[in-house]
Amino acid sequence: MSTQDTEATAPLVSLIRGDGIGPEISEATLAMLEAAGAKLRWEEVPAGVAALPTHHDPLPEITLASIEKTKVALKGPLSTPKGTGFRSVNVALRQHFDLYVNLRPAKSIAGVPSRYEKVDIVTVRENTEDIYAGIEHFVGPGRSAAESIAVITRHGSERIVRYAFEYARKHGRKKVSIIHKANILKMSNGLFLEVGKEVAKQFPDIESDDVIVDAACMKLVLMPERFDVIVTMNLFGDILSDLIAGLVGGLGVSPGANLGERAAIFEAVHGSAPDIAGQGIANPSALLMAALMMLEHLGQHDPAARLRAALFRTLADPRTRTRDLGGQANTQAFTQAVIAQL
Repeated sequence: MSTQDTEATAPLVSLIRGDGIGPEISEATLAMLEAAGAKLRWEEVPAGVAALPTHHDPLPEITLASIEKTKVALKGPLSTPKGTGFRSVNVALRQHFDLYVNLRPAKSIAGVPSRYEKVDIVTVRENTEDIYAGIEHFVGPGRSAAESIAVITRHGSERIVRYAFEYARKHGRKKVSIIHKANILKMSNGLFLEVGKEVAKQFPDIESDDVIVDAACMKLVLMPERFDVIVTMNLFGDILSDLIAGLVGGLGVSPGANLGERAAIFEAVHGSAPDIAGQGIANPSALLMAALMMLEHLGQHDPAARLRAALFRTLADPRTRTRDLGGQANTQAFTQAVIAQL
């Protein structure tokens, strides 16, 4: 098969470069993917603050149509416009495509500054329900109070817990921990826990337990090695996944994936960092690691494995780490170091 034929059959991926440092780390990630021999074609689409001047919408229809077509997207960090009434683009994407799984792996990396070693935890967060369903209103005169409604359904609980157990089985994981607050929220969280235990019985080869969320936070800090796969609801998953990222060096080395039946969006989970945008010092590791998850999703395991090994060798050397990880390398130097390790 010719090079031209290979390019024509490579999967088409929607690319959202993002706001702030997004374009810089996206460019670096694309360069590293190409150097590793990943077979990809890109369809660049706008989103976030960068989309407002031309589309007057942080999530234009052209972007939704692209992801609907390609089924796969790589997304840099986005900023939500302040004081304009626009909702979070990230939340909107998850709800539009019913991306009910937020997958957040966190693993210790040699050389990356951290208080812990040998952490290897995967958080499976329900992505569409709970308090983030956005059902809220003011009560009384003068906005004297506000109410937010957390929606937990049997269907939503069943599919996210099932995904966690199926993920554990597929990836050779030994244990799934169901995180909840059913001791207080006896109906909503009680339903999640009830369904979780029902699903767990269908996976006798996978150990399971349930942990109250506040106790889980304490145990994660004291003994993170006790956890393997965590499955929980939207709000708790948002908080716990960032806490767990802190155990392995922070959001700069923490990728994420939003998965559903209609699409898969892979992203860096850190912010757009406008304070350092354009300075050429941003760390592209998180977006690259998200791209590696994307490659594996697309069945391109060889370039993913080689690039991951090259990334880890680069991070192990203080001379080639970026400044946020205690090194001195800028974005370009870091990118070239990873490519050299290939």
